[in-house]
Amino acid sequence: MAVKVISPGLSTSVQDLGRPGYYHLGIPEGGGMDRFATTIANLLVGNEPGAALLEATFMGPELEFEQPAVVAVTGGDLPPKVNGVEQPGWESFAVKAGDKLSFGYLKSGARAYIAISGGIDVPLVLGSRTTYVLGALGGFEGRVLKAGDVLPLGKGSGKAGRSLPASYHRQVTAPVELRMVPGLYWHRITEAAGKRFFEDTWKVAPEADRIGYRFRGGTPLEFVPREPPFGAGSDPSNIVDACYPYGSVQVPSGTEPIVLHRDAVSGGGYMMLGVVISADMDLIAQLQPHTPARFAPVTLEQALAARAERRVHQQKAEDYLAT
Repeated sequence: MAVKVISPGLSTSVQDLGRPGYYHLGIPEGGGMDRFATTIANLLVGNEPGAALLEATFMGPELEFEQPAVVAVTGGDLPPKVNGVEQPGWESFAVKAGDKLSFGYLKSGARAYIAISGGIDVPLVLGSRTTYVLGALGGFEGRVLKAGDVLPLGKGSGKAGRSLPASYHRQVTAPVELRMVPGLYWHRITEAAGKRFFEDTWKVAPEADRIGYRFRGGTPLEFVPREPPFGAGSDPSNIVDACYPYGSVQVPSGTEPIVLHRDAVSGGGYMMLGVVISADMDLIAQLQPHTPARFAPVTLEQALAARAERRVHQQKAEDYLAT
């Protein structure tokens, strides 16, 4: 059985928890940008945490069900509706054969995660069903959804009425604080520029997607004078090509920081000012354009502690749903 896409919404794609193990080949891990919301949506409908679901950005799709199912919507506040009747977010609800799932206007956040009992049963590619659009890999034909697509479903038997209390949800407050570990190339900017970088308030630019989030409005960086090394470009932010970690912060020409996200390329010729810690990457996935944000310096030890804290938080949520 399957679900028919009547309207695809905006950049709706099949995602799961990603495709690890191929970064050295230039294939990013990918997966749901908000991993907490991805996992919880699946657990609410009785799926495994890494089952394939839909990630919708800013605008939800309209879907028609060929069979009864259980659905849950997490992440951004994008109100789901069954045959026009609004349903709660972060709570599982039942649909019947012939029912239509649609969405109201986005109230907060940027991305919603739509899990269906049984999961989206597209083929596994390199061990994952996640969509990597740049590589036309995985998901539904390697692309975002379009009207008329028919998504196959796996077998599942979820239960309606399961919910996760709001106390477990991460709220976006402005200005958002993004914790960052200064990187190997921090020495390329002046001490005054580094100080201003953390003092300034930036705003999310419209160019914010699965590849990366651009920020505007802060003071341009001042670079330490140098003679460009062989193999590097003439721009002061250029380096000899290097690998890009997930969460890398680039500042091409020193003007607009870009935080690389799930579908970013694995390397290139821009210096990395630092890396946003993993505990804050889900938060970036829910930032709308023009949201004010500040970068905050942390040590590696603080980053590891924050990661451990997020793991404890997620485990508590999973334990709550297991009772």
